Amino acid sequence: MTKKKTACLAVVLVVILLLTDQVIKIWVKTNMHLYESIWIADWFQIHFIENNGMAFGLSFINKYVLSIFRIVAVAIIGVYMGAQIKKGARTIYIVLLSMLLAGAAGNIIDCMFYGEVFSASSPSYASYFVPFGHGYSSFLTGKVVDMFYFPLIVSTWPEWMPFCGGEDFVFFSPVFNFADACVSVSVVALFLFCRRELATLSTGTTSEKPSENSTHQNDKKQEDNAI
Repeated sequence: MTKKKTACLAVVLVVILLLTDQVIKIWVKTNMHLYESIWIADWFQIHFIENNGMAFGLSFINKYVLSIFRIVAVAIIGVYMGAQIKKGARTIYIVLLSMLLAGAAGNIIDCMFYGEVFSASSPSYASYFVPFGHGYSSFLTGKVVDMFYFPLIVSTWPEWMPFCGGEDFVFFSPVFNFADACVSVSVVALFLFCRRELATLSTGTTSEKPSENSTHQNDKKQEDNAI
């Protein structure tokens, strides 16, 4: 695939993933009450919650600091991905970087604009659009919308277990969104399929695909050495 086609693929993929993420979030936010659940299966629910923090509802960093960190991270990923496209990196590497970029950007949109354009969510009613600047929060402090809940195993800890004996046990308990899924899947796939490219981050070498001429020359050298 040419560099131009790879760049187009990256842009299209980022746009599609961002739109998908935002469509899901806006539908959930404007059609469901806070903490409401829609049961798809025993092991899968659409469960509407909001959080101020990181992926999967984690929260241990100041909201402004987290939002600024996300923006900087997205900028760095975008610049790096552009450089990799120019160098002719493998398509799978660019695709996974696009997923990572879209996932990070998706939650930034929530933080930047949801507090400005939505009313506060409530267990009593669904949120709704309001004139810009009249929402429930200020710029960069909007809450991230989460909805995917997979309680794959619901049980109880044995009574003899220290500290948690007799308490409910749920696996997998975090609630997440489409953007979180994009980030998680891309990170795992990068470590599985793009270790060569990730190695260049520490060595500072290029991740360009070897050309046919260089490959032929290497093969020729190996043949000469064998002789």
